[in-house]
Amino acid sequence: MTHRDSHQWHAPDDQVTRYAEGTLPEPDAWSLEKHVEDCARCASRVSAAVRGTAAGPVLAAVRAAVLESAPGAAGATEPVPGRTWAPELAVPARTAAGPAGGRPVVSRLARLLWAAGPAVRGAWLPAVLGVAVAAPALSYGAGFPGTRALLLAIAPVVPVAGVALSYGPHADPLHEVTAATSGGGLRLALTRTVAVLAVSLPLLTLTGLLLPASGAPAAAAWLLPGLALALASLALASLIGCRAAAGVTGGGWLCAVLAPVAVTPGGAATLRLAEQLSRCLDGVAAQSSWAVAAVLSATLLTARRPAYDRPLRP
Repeated sequence: MTHRDSHQWHAPDDQVTRYAEGTLPEPDAWSLEKHVEDCARCASRVSAAVRGTAAGPVLAAVRAAVLESAPGAAGATEPVPGRTWAPELAVPARTAAGPAGGRPVVSRLARLLWAAGPAVRGAWLPAVLGVAVAAPALSYGAGFPGTRALLLAIAPVVPVAGVALSYGPHADPLHEVTAATSGGGLRLALTRTVAVLAVSLPLLTLTGLLLPASGAPAAAAWLLPGLALALASLALASLIGCRAAAGVTGGGWLCAVLAPVAVTPGGAATLRLAEQLSRCLDGVAAQSSWAVAAVLSATLLTARRPAYDRPLRP
């Protein structure tokens, strides 16, 4: 994709021109955008190429309006974290600071936090922490014997809820814009899903390890189901939207594990839940089935990737 001088790689002229014209294939466009984050020379070349297109005056006007309304001193060139990448807006800040400067690192962290999504920044994270704290309190404080079984029943739905809250028109005011950019769409949805999984998987698994087994499966037995349900939600969201997909996958799981408990006498409900979870989670056959489900969901998601290039349903 790029050629190299004595210090680093640089994008060839034809690729810069095709990017500015909008004819560069999407994977190459992603690679070029990633490259110019650290290469001031190529960033300047891309910016100059874009200025030479019909979109140049429009982007220049947008840049001027952003700089005029930006907080701080006049003439500040740092892009606002969370805005869609555009050469006219992003190049001046990277050129001024350079790859070795401190501000690009801060800017990357800000963009990463923005990309992590509303589920990590909003009410979802306190809710997960609340579950992690409430489970030991219920077990050791109230003496409830089936806390691990109850946690394992709820845990696979937590990532699904986080994914549903992270992406879509309800999560992004500029969803229609970001879905059409090379940094948006499925790429952004997967970034936010990874953030959700990175928080929920270790936290809830550690909480399960602190609870008495009481006949329930192992604390980590829900990891594959949680991953499979999250991937299935993403694949289904391309058809019916994130919230509806979360309702189908998360609701289906809860019905599967809780429906038998609903018709069980009160005194035996905890035991019945542990038995049902053992059927769904314990053993090589059950875990292999969830692994296959995760692979199939990932395959379907890959096939449905183009749907993420357009705004999803609410």
